[in-house]
Amino acid sequence: MDQSPDAVPPIVAAAIAAANAHDTDAFLDAFAPGGAVDDWGRVFTGPEAIRGWSDREFIGVDVTLGDLRGDPVDGGVAVTAQVGGRGFNGPSTFTFLVGDAGIERMTITA
Repeated sequence: MDQSPDAVPPIVAAAIAAANAHDTDAFLDAFAPGGAVDDWGRVFTGPEAIRGWSDREFIGVDVTLGDLRGDPVDGGVAVTAQVGGRGFNGPSTFTFLVGDAGIERMTITA
């Protein structure tokens, strides 16, 4: 992943690696207990809701995240990626806000 030296927190790198490995449990483990995914304005909060979303639209459709670039943002990192798999394919930005307990929010935009 291209990035400035400390742009991507280890917990975010772990979540991306888990997604690419299609390991839903490891992906969920990267989130804080009350963490959320905001997928173009649709918000899924907590592990059960995130798992349901991921099973339908992310890891469950064999997502791949490649050509990664991380840029720091206030409270976390924005990662641009080329998304592949059996769902959406194309460029996206994943903005991760990170707290002490893990990823608090992952927001997906173009």
